[in-house]
Amino acid sequence: MTKSELAAMSPAETEILRIVWEQGGATVQQVFDALPESREITYATVQTLLRRLEKKGYLKHTRAGKAHVFSAAARKEEVISRTVGDFLNRLFGGDPLPLVQHLAEQGRITKADLDRLQALVDGDPSKSK
Repeated sequence: MTKSELAAMSPAETEILRIVWEQGGATVQQVFDALPESREITYATVQTLLRRLEKKGYLKHTRAGKAHVFSAAARKEEVISRTVGDFLNRLFGGDPLPLVQHLAEQGRITKADLDRLQALVDGDPSKSK
């Protein structure tokens, strides 16, 4: 399976993948420990989700003693681009404007965010960070 053919992820799998990305690699225990205490999930479920992500091509693992250390097998930028593109196509027919309008109407975009977006549109990446 190529990176462009990665299977869709569930919300729980996305949460686990984000933790592995943030940590740069993690054992089942490290991922489990990084989850919020309010998150009712068992160690075995975390292990299952990591294995699913590996089978889908998002993660790979190496052995460190008895533990498996999971790390990214797919680049974060590729996964985000594909996921956002799929979302945009499904909900908005590929048009980003309704999504941005929704975010603005819900108060999720600030003036600083708009300035950064304008810098990207203007082709000035130094102002977009």
